[in-house]
Amino acid sequence: MADDKERYSDEELAEFKVLIEEKLAKAQREYATLRSTMRNSADNSDRDTAPIFKLEEGNDTLTREELGLQASRLEKFIKGLQGALVRIENKTYGVDRITGKLIPKERLRAVPHATLSVESKEKRR
Repeated sequence: MADDKERYSDEELAEFKVLIEEKLAKAQREYATLRSTMRNSADNSDRDTAPIFKLEEGNDTLTREELGLQASRLEKFIKGLQGALVRIENKTYGVDRITGKLIPKERLRAVPHATLSVESKEKRR
């Protein structure tokens, strides 16, 4: 049981590392697409037709501000994932920073950059 251990095993950390690296790669690709879209959004040519963020005049489209907010959220997510990789290397990944107990695997699979268990997060409110 996770509560009986001080940290996750090297094998468990390796599994989380793979998950985080996959999510990080995807987030970095999305971030690059967003940034490219933002750079090209003032241009009315076909170069601004990224598949996810196609900008067309006259349609309900994402504004530069909305794109900026999305980029900011993605950047924060990327930094969180990078921090999680550092914690894996330090073997402190998955440890609740308030209680010192292990964060359940289910939570880490859903939110791999989490530093608090659901209980700790709810107590902070």
